[in-house]
Amino acid sequence: MQNTFMRCSRLLLASALILVLAPRVGARKGKHWTDLGEILSQMNEASKRLKTVSANLEYTTVTKLVDDKSTESGQLLFRRGKTPEIRIDFRQPETKVLIFKRGRGEIYLPKINQIQEYNLEQKSDLVQQFLLLGFGTESNDLKKAYSIKYAGEEDLEGDSTAVLELTPRQANVAAQITKVQIWVSEESWLPVQQKFLEPGGDYLVATYSGVKVNRNLPSSQFDLDAPDSAKRVKMN
Repeated sequence: MQNTFMRCSRLLLASALILVLAPRVGARKGKHWTDLGEILSQMNEASKRLKTVSANLEYTTVTKLVDDKSTESGQLLFRRGKTPEIRIDFRQPETKVLIFKRGRGEIYLPKINQIQEYNLEQKSDLVQQFLLLGFGTESNDLKKAYSIKYAGEEDLEGDSTAVLELTPRQANVAAQITKVQIWVSEESWLPVQQKFLEPGGDYLVATYSGVKVNRNLPSSQFDLDAPDSAKRVKMN
């Protein structure tokens, strides 16, 4: 079974994808997007405008080996800058807080009053590949890291979407995520759903709602507000 951080790192990857797609870019209602170049151009323009994102989120993780399915929900906060900052507040089924910034990950577990610290600097190449999926990266850079395929249109809960498939080009990324599928609303250019497939058949489905972009998010919101009594544990 993967440790807590490895599981949460997949959630960070899911969160990263929203950041390329979030802002509205004025696509006409009813227009069918069939050209990958047009879709990537719209995503490119959206990423240039991006400063902050807040959204409700739900993650469903399926583990094939033990036939297990679990769902977590909460809120995502993101702020763009010299280094990206991400905060995820999980509320169901268990409260926990995940912070990612400056090459460091922290997970606060209120139930046991513990903070788990992760140094990600040695995995910076892999982290950067994940972040290419969303942190204001140009589409040309995205194409360098991933083979991108337009998989057609699909109606998802009443929303007409363009489905993209991203396959990592580098072996170290493919060892973690073999393919990513993204359902992009053709009306709002907001992500409706994302699916992350791992080696062995496990996968994660991410759903976002109530997305708000370019709101004021002060740096203090990306500080871990745990009590002084919380025990800090350095993880591998």
